[in-house]
Amino acid sequence: MSDCIFCKIAEHEIPATVVYEDDLVIAFDDLNPQAPVHTLVIPKAHHENIIDGVPAETLAAMTHAVAEVAHIKGLDEGFRVISNKGEAAGQTVMHFHLHVLGGKPLGEGLI
Repeated sequence: MSDCIFCKIAEHEIPATVVYEDDLVIAFDDLNPQAPVHTLVIPKAHHENIIDGVPAETLAAMTHAVAEVAHIKGLDEGFRVISNKGEAAGQTVMHFHLHVLGGKPLGEGLI
């Protein structure tokens, strides 16, 4: 999508602090972190949300990217992964993404 900010980041049209990248996904630090570590993992192909027909290969690549981010960021003690679907759930960019959060005790509540 030509107006999607995450598509532009995936195409390197907009700068981002890239943590991990492969052929299918890119992971970059969130500009408005909600934890000491807050990295977003997105598919390079545009999918609006987690139930928007994301191919299994892409979902597997995203899971692998989460593990890579956790390793790179030193989240050996634990981390949280969140995906929001739709505005009612707090999704503000309509491009499927996973939030990888850590670096402090996150407790039981929502972020």
